[in-house]
Amino acid sequence: MEKAPPSRDGQNMLHIHDRLRASILRGLLAPGQVTSQLELARDLGVGRTPLREALRLLQREGLVLQEPNRRVRIAALSVSDAEEIYTLRITLEAMAMRLTVPRLTPEDFAELEGLYAQMEHYIRTQDIERLDGPHRAFHLRFVQAAGPRWVEEIGRLFDHAERYRLSFFHAHPERGQLRQAEHRAMLDAAVQRDVEAAVRCMARHYAHTALAVFAQLAPGYVSEKLNTVLETIMSDSSTALQFGTR
Repeated sequence: MEKAPPSRDGQNMLHIHDRLRASILRGLLAPGQVTSQLELARDLGVGRTPLREALRLLQREGLVLQEPNRRVRIAALSVSDAEEIYTLRITLEAMAMRLTVPRLTPEDFAELEGLYAQMEHYIRTQDIERLDGPHRAFHLRFVQAAGPRWVEEIGRLFDHAERYRLSFFHAHPERGQLRQAEHRAMLDAAVQRDVEAAVRCMARHYAHTALAVFAQLAPGYVSEKLNTVLETIMSDSSTALQFGTR
């Protein structure tokens, strides 16, 4: 049966959801901030009914908490949440890359080189807002052969990680070139058709970011979960040790 087109209210709700989600992920609505449905409706110029439906979707995604008296709390940043995000990303993307990298074509590599060049420019000019598009596309291009459900879930995890990565990047913009060197290593390994090397580069890339986030949120935190994932993905216990996760 053919699906009916979304109603005007449904379209409005999705538009509100997308606006709020983008504001949360980019930190415009700060982690831990408390607001109200009334205040949000006024600021967005929208009705309360579609707003409530949009907030329900955001609550399911773990980005907001609904509190008594129609108050809304933006989900705080936490080491436990960051740990789940990054360990899931490494685990899922390792398998997806093993499926994708052998299938990459010369056209795919040309696209990846273009995305890399865009990231290089935006990192150099510290244009964080424009960096997001090519950065997201670069990582998702490495996992596309795994299938749409995989790509959707990996994309969602990428978006959630942005709340943490952007906080880290703003605090240490000079480290953007280190992350870019890690992107280069991933791409070079893929060009050489060295699938496992590409996977290791991805895992190191995320582990470096995760450890930087942990250090900000909970100095001295030891992530056994990250250590276990790295050992499993890389099949080398010494790899996890060099990241200081034990």
